[in-house]
Amino acid sequence: HVQLVESGGGSVQPGGSLRLSCAVSGYTGTFTNYRMAWFRQAPGKEREGVAFIDTSGGTNYAHSVAGRFTISKDNAKNILYLEMNSLTPEDSGMYYCAARAGVVFGLLVSGSYDLRGQGTQVTVS
Repeated sequence: HVQLVESGGGSVQPGGSLRLSCAVSGYTGTFTNYRMAWFRQAPGKEREGVAFIDTSGGTNYAHSVAGRFTISKDNAKNILYLEMNSLTPEDSGMYYCAARAGVVFGLLVSGSYDLRGQGTQVTVS
């Protein structure tokens, strides 16, 4: 079965940077066929879509992170990344990666994806 495993979270001061990784294994077909995204959820808040990457490499970002975060895929290593810069306390939360081998209608909508990881915690303070 397909597994998504996030890593790279941690504690950082405001203005700092982190790079999250999401390793994908056990998939059918090819990794390049998966559309993928990052989501985050802070305590007491709804899950928020952060960034999306299409099979073609096209990207889409939430307004709150555009210009600071960069999503990318390494198709040779089957890893999804999220480079996060200029972090603020509002960026704190559990970060999840998600994937779907098919059409995604809501790019930053959690319910659009059928595969999700367990998350990695990011704390900015």
